[in-house]
Amino acid sequence: MPRVVVLGSSGYDLTIRLPRLPRPGETLLAGDLLTGLGGKGANQAIAARRSGAEVSFFTAFGDDDFGRRARQNLESEEIELTHAKVVAGSANQVALIFVGETDGQNLIGVAPGASALLSPEDVEQLPLDVFQKGRVMLAALEIRPETVEAGLRRAKKAGMITILNPAPVDLKAIEILKFVDVITPNETEMSALANMEIPELNDALGAARNLIAKGVGAVVLTRGARGCVVVDETRGAWSIDGHRVKAIDTVGAGDAFNGALAASLSEGLSLLDAARRANAAGALAVLKPGAQGGLPSRLQIDVLLEEEPIKPKRLDC
Repeated sequence: MPRVVVLGSSGYDLTIRLPRLPRPGETLLAGDLLTGLGGKGANQAIAARRSGAEVSFFTAFGDDDFGRRARQNLESEEIELTHAKVVAGSANQVALIFVGETDGQNLIGVAPGASALLSPEDVEQLPLDVFQKGRVMLAALEIRPETVEAGLRRAKKAGMITILNPAPVDLKAIEILKFVDVITPNETEMSALANMEIPELNDALGAARNLIAKGVGAVVLTRGARGCVVVDETRGAWSIDGHRVKAIDTVGAGDAFNGALAASLSEGLSLLDAARRANAAGALAVLKPGAQGGLPSRLQIDVLLEEEPIKPKRLDC
């Protein structure tokens, strides 16, 4: 079965659903509190597993109750945790999330806890059999950039396909791009990494080429309800429209996209076909609340693509 190796964070989410997002300095007395598992690494690992790949996850748990719950949840999803570590004396990563009821948009703050203690040395100590040619490595930036760099460097050297989800955006990621086959920013992250505004699609294409010039192999730009754009030097630029869904909660949509993209590439699909499946996964994820509750199964992705078979459109550029 296809294998994805995920390097990243594992957290616990505390989510308050409000009629709308609070303004700076404003207190809103409304809404409900939801608790659940999260962390970008854990979300992406589960998304890849539900999309059909075997998944190995390298992360750091706190030795508190949140950490124990996070580990048990991943084990229940059949995520392989042989090389995950537990950091004695450290709290697990926790995220505080506000979600607006009207449009599903969110604000997130993260206390990284044990995730911040996952080090490059930890990556260097991983056995060689973790890094096998033909596998896919997926990493995000909720852990230290130098730890991500160590993982992507080893994966690239071994002949793996490497994916970087540059979230939350960190300009230190510029130094990592030479080890990245596919980068998956949203529009805000793309603008920051490329150091340019992208108000229009043509600007986004220019920003993508800026990143490719810095060493990344290809760019998959996620655009929320508008779908995604795929840009690389050999295939050119393509747009994939968004699916027609009503967003309940956008938390986890990007993670669903990245996990499905990694799983699809591990099966040998082309980048364009993988992005099409990832686009559907991201759309399905917004239909339910919570970072992991809405992560879709492989069957759900298949059904949506059959019901709404969105085809990529070549962009003239």
